Amino acid sequence: QGKVLREAIAASPDMGKMLGGEEEKDPEAEKEKEEERQEALRQEEEERKAKYAKMEAEREVMRQGIRDKYGIKKREEAEAEAQAAMEQASEGSLTRPKKAVPAGCGDAEEEEESIMDTVMKYLPGPLQDMLKK
Repeated sequence: QGKVLREAIAASPDMGKMLGGEEEKDPEAEKEKEEERQEALRQEEEERKAKYAKMEAEREVMRQGIRDKYGIKKREEAEAEAQAAMEQASEGSLTRPKKAVPAGCGDAEEEEESIMDTVMKYLPGPLQDMLKK
């Protein structure tokens, strides 16, 4: 009986699958399925991007209507105008615009040098020579 069953399984691959036998895996078919799956994912991603681009375009139209209604400028335009105003203000200057630095907040090296100069003034000559070296 077992021998007849094995012969039947060997004779018909479909019967082997039905009885719980191993499927013969075709590498070409698996490769095609994987390629189809990848293509489907790419297509879905493109459709999603197109959908969101369309939604963003609709939102931008709505935003522009609000800007026009209330006289508001776009951020990029406002920043560009502010930058142009800064460049125009410093146009005649040869140096960059000064930064506001409060007195006493300058470089620490400058303060140390002035303190050392002050101390050196009050030291006797031989000590000044030793400290200079």
